Amino acid sequence: MNKIILIILLAAVAGLYILKKPLIPPGTARPETAAVPTGAAATGYRIEEYVSGLYVPWSIVFTEPDRMLVAERNGSIRIIQEGRLDPEPLHKFADVTEDGEAGLMGLATDPQYGVNRLIYAAYAYRSAAGVAVRIVLMKDDGDTVSGITEIVPGIAAARIHAGTGISFGPDGKLYISSGDGSVRQNAQNMSLLSGKILRLETEGSVPGDNPFAGSPVYALGFRNVQGLAWDRRTGNLWATDHGPSGFDGPGGGDEINLVKRGANYGWPVVSHEKTMPQFESPQQVYTPAVAPAGLIIYDSSMLPQLRGKLLFTGLRGEGIFAVELTEDRLKAVRTDKLPEVNYGRIRAIAVGPEGYIYFSTSNRDGRGKVRAGDDRIFRIIPNTGGGP
Repeated sequence: MNKIILIILLAAVAGLYILKKPLIPPGTARPETAAVPTGAAATGYRIEEYVSGLYVPWSIVFTEPDRMLVAERNGSIRIIQEGRLDPEPLHKFADVTEDGEAGLMGLATDPQYGVNRLIYAAYAYRSAAGVAVRIVLMKDDGDTVSGITEIVPGIAAARIHAGTGISFGPDGKLYISSGDGSVRQNAQNMSLLSGKILRLETEGSVPGDNPFAGSPVYALGFRNVQGLAWDRRTGNLWATDHGPSGFDGPGGGDEINLVKRGANYGWPVVSHEKTMPQFESPQQVYTPAVAPAGLIIYDSSMLPQLRGKLLFTGLRGEGIFAVELTEDRLKAVRTDKLPEVNYGRIRAIAVGPEGYIYFSTSNRDGRGKVRAGDDRIFRIIPNTGGGP
């Protein structure tokens, strides 16, 4: 009798389940296996176009809450005021050489910009020995510049592997990244500035407390560092580096590095997963190549989903990559690509004063597919906000 009752109960339950469960036509995804949304509803943020009509924007810096300067590779520093691109550049360098990857590259504001209005730029030019990079400072006068002064001349470069990122550290010093100028051995040659990260005073002199006495070199053994980012919580410097691309080693091997004072990062002796005790190992290695460029550490509460992450842009990787760090921020543990960024090659990235993330395309650089409005700057904003 108990068995008969049990069978009846099980049959009743099964019948209710069949009646409750919807019929799914053949070929239709079942609800339990349907794709999870990856747009604004899932992430809590959305992406909007901020400005269009730029030419290979390489760097973005903010001078005021509603004013940004953008370095275009052809030598122009453009003004964007309240989301509108000024048709006239703040300045155009007449002697810039735009060849291959070289041109006007890094851009930075002085730590005392609010008082002295100084900005710094790195650009390639033709020297007697070939392509070289110089660092200049100048005063931002609002609609033009004055007092252009060369503070670092003649960093040996080439049409590829020209670098050059510039950034001020928490110590008030000027940090400059340089490529190896497509000559691998340059990165290990301490008599050259190529393939290094340099540390200088604001007027270009060598600080007395640099790791190598009398030398501007802060760290060495890099192939082509374009992104520098300071972790203001720890005081640490992070950098992106492009790995070999066939002619100088197996493809891939792009790197994220925690830059340490006086350390050697091994190029060209080591790359990819190869290590040697005398060289500092990368935090993350990417094969196939993603071609990492711009870099930030995001610490604003405006986009809590990205807070505490290291974000870098990918040229070949065509997107933005989020690197999760350990709680002490001394190690990178994993990397995820933001699925919403689908605008082609991405280079510059910056955090605005309000906490939004701004990034630029690089589709007009000769290696991308040009899309309507390119090149453009987009921004990542909270899904609930409409922007300022």
